[in-house]
Amino acid sequence: MIIQTGMRTDIPAFYSEWLCNRIKEGYVMVRNPYQPQQVTRYTFSPSVVDLIAFCSKNPAPMLSHMDLLKTYGMYWFVTITPYGKEIEPLVPDVEAVIDTFRQLAEITGPDSMGWRYDPIFLNETYTPEVHIQKFTQIAQALEGYTHTCVISFIDLYQKVRRNFPEAQAVPKEKRLSLGKTMIQIAAAHGMKVYPCGEGTELACYGADCNGCMTQETYEKALHTTLDIPKKQPLRKECACFMGNDIGAYNTCLHGCKYCYANYDTKTVRQNYALHDPKSPFLIGNLKADDKIHQADQKSWIDGQLVLKFD
Repeated sequence: MIIQTGMRTDIPAFYSEWLCNRIKEGYVMVRNPYQPQQVTRYTFSPSVVDLIAFCSKNPAPMLSHMDLLKTYGMYWFVTITPYGKEIEPLVPDVEAVIDTFRQLAEITGPDSMGWRYDPIFLNETYTPEVHIQKFTQIAQALEGYTHTCVISFIDLYQKVRRNFPEAQAVPKEKRLSLGKTMIQIAAAHGMKVYPCGEGTELACYGADCNGCMTQETYEKALHTTLDIPKKQPLRKECACFMGNDIGAYNTCLHGCKYCYANYDTKTVRQNYALHDPKSPFLIGNLKADDKIHQADQKSWIDGQLVLKFD
């Protein structure tokens, strides 16, 4: 099976000690975000966990713990964007994240690495020309370290509208123009572009619009095939596999204005104050009325074919 760590928060950046403790102790507890008393217990063992998927803006704290992860397959999505501290207050500088990305790729190989350039929004500072310039610079720096680039344009969810009221949707003509140019730039540096939740409007320019966290993504990282149970995708826009996330909403301290996973900074600080690196839960601990369900876990590796990718 696959354990997800990054759809709700940035565990590598802020909770690396906790994650390492959970791997060492062999299990983790996860609250249902909509029914908090419902708790799922996942076993952490290479016998049932084939791959751990990460999404992070700052994976650096995990570099010293890679020996602990080496018995698991890994896939790292690392977000590298051109925004300043007025947009991403606690995200490290681009150069630092690029350096971490390259160090990770040296350990895991480029098939286990993906670069995310998202979300894309436009204003007087971050014009289409600036995006193209910065995208080109980052693509050049990551050439040979990944074959995957994921892009998406800002979605104005309710939380985004509240925390980033000046943000505006990117018009279709800008999406097409930027997308086409980014696809060309990425290709020149050995990368395929995967739009995230953008439909198929960029497919005619060479983008792969089937999803960015698909079965194929993980098979490339593992260099083998998987027999993943068939179920309804969590998002109608794509075939991405995004279940089994061990994170929690309202816990990411990056403070990005465009974040869809945080309600506000006050809530995040309150939750972070309840974090215990030794707890089986990311936030808080076991409560008397919790109802614990042991996840049904097994390896999905079928071993029918060893895949080789250029």
